[in-house]
Order: sequence, then C-alpha cells, then structure tokens
Amino acid sequence: MRVLYLVNRPGNVVSHEGCVPWIDRAIELVRPHAGEITLRGDTDFTLSAELDRWDSQGIKFIFGMDAHPKVVKLAEALPAESWKPLERLARYEIATEPRRKPHRIKEGIVRFKGYPNKKLVGETVAEFEYEPLKCGRSYRLVVVRKNISVQKGELVLFEDIKYFFYITNHTDYRAEQIVALANERCEQENVIEQLKNGVNAMRMPVDDLMSNWAYMVMSALAWNLKSWYGLLMPNRQRGLELVRMEFRRFLHAIVLLPAQIVRSGRKIIYRLMGYNSWLKDFFAAWENLRRMAPA
Repeated sequence: MRVLYLVNRPGNVVSHEGCVPWIDRAIELVRPHAGEITLRGDTDFTLSAELDRWDSQGIKFIFGMDAHPKVVKLAEALPAESWKPLERLARYEIATEPRRKPHRIKEGIVRFKGYPNKKLVGETVAEFEYEPLKCGRSYRLVVVRKNISVQKGELVLFEDIKYFFYITNHTDYRAEQIVALANERCEQENVIEQLKNGVNAMRMPVDDLMSNWAYMVMSALAWNLKSWYGLLMPNRQRGLELVRMEFRRFLHAIVLLPAQIVRSGRKIIYRLMGYNSWLKDFFAAWENLRRMAPA
C-alpha cells in the first residue's frame, strides 16, 4: 500500500471535494505500469458525474453508494430467488491448522445486564442494473442485505434489515467478490493510521497550510520507501508481509539494527551485533539491489 498523492486541506472541507483532479493524476501516474486500474472508495466518492468518463477510459471502479429510498425500493422489489447467501471470502490462507475462536465474553455480559444488543442473523447478496441520475448508461449495482436481530437480554425486540450498495463496472467478478474487493478498501484506513502514528506525517509542526502539506509529503515518503523495499525482496510472501507491516515494527526489524563499523585496510566492515528473523530477508534484498544497480 503506497501513498501516491497526499493533500492537506482545511478541516471543514468534505473528504471528496476537489478529489477528481488528484484521482486523474494518480491514474496517469500508474497507467503506463498497470494492466488494469480499479478505483475504490466509500459513498462520498461515488461521483456519478465522473463514472461515464472513467468507464470510457477503461478505468474500473467499485464505489459504495448511499442507501437512498430509490435504490432501497428497487432492492426490496427484487424477487426472492435473486437473493443468495453471502459467503465471505477468506482474508488469508491458513498455513497450519485453524485456531479455535475465543469465547465472546463481552456479548454474554451485554445479554446478562439487559443492554440493547444487535446481532447479525444472516447476509444475502443480489445485483441489478442501475443508472445514476448523472450517468448516461447503467452500471452493475451489488446489494448486501443484512438481517439484524435487535435483542435485549434474552428477548428479541424486532428484526432490522439494512442494505449496503456497491456500484461497479466490473463484469468478470461474482457479487461476493465485488463485496470483498470493496471491503478491502478499509486497508486504506490502516495506511492513514500509520501516517498519523507511524511516520508522524500528520503532526502539523508549523502554522500554515502549505508548509504542513510539504511536511506530510516528505514524511509519507518514509512509508513508501518501506513498501518499495518490501517489493524488492526476492521472497514475495515475506515482501508482502513487510509491505503490510507497521512502520515502528519495520524500524526495529530492518532499520535500527545494532552494528559495529570496522575500518580494516582498504575496506569497511559492518558487523551486525543482533539477530532477528528478518536478517536473512535483509541480506537477500541487499543482494537483489546490488544486482539491479548499474555497473
């Protein structure tokens, strides 16, 4: 996960305001190197006036859509056979044996004390064609229907139905795959958290907007360097693990290695004084960089 552009704006600006030029710049930056580009965002970034233009450029997108009365009515009008149980795709492959989930103590306390409790009973998924008001064509709208049981103690008060919508121009993915891809967008929240507390890019050390913006961009480069370093590792699985690693852990595993520097004759010897499980990957990445360096 890399940061392509970072924009500092006043705190009273909504998240999607002025985002289109930056999205277009990001598209032009990665287009020469990417076989396919997919834009993902929450409901605020469903800019229906731009969907036709992006689609005509061959750009794929998956955006959340507000559950406004019109689309909710269309979802409620779907026949029963259109709805299928939603099978959540596994987030990762278990290498050994699945671990037993711990007992949910908090839910038992909530029920014992008679607090209102919302419990997910089931999820179903369906899809239909939908043309937003500012679009000239229809797109695929995937809808997730969640059946939520509202309880108090041992009593069931009522059943609540919630709808979640995702608009996309992907045609080669199943509905549950679209939902999984849309939910993976939440990894961006982890990147934002790491920018805040990992590289401290959002400390705002000075008192004007432009200088703080420059500080944010420079600090975010540290996060990108970590990601690029992970992609240079010969062991792809370990490299992707490092890409997702928290920045402070990366500092202690790769950067802050205790070393002794010895000058001997015409050479300098670096002796690592400590050991951790990432040292083999560190040396493998170093050899990979040496091979890539021009002669």
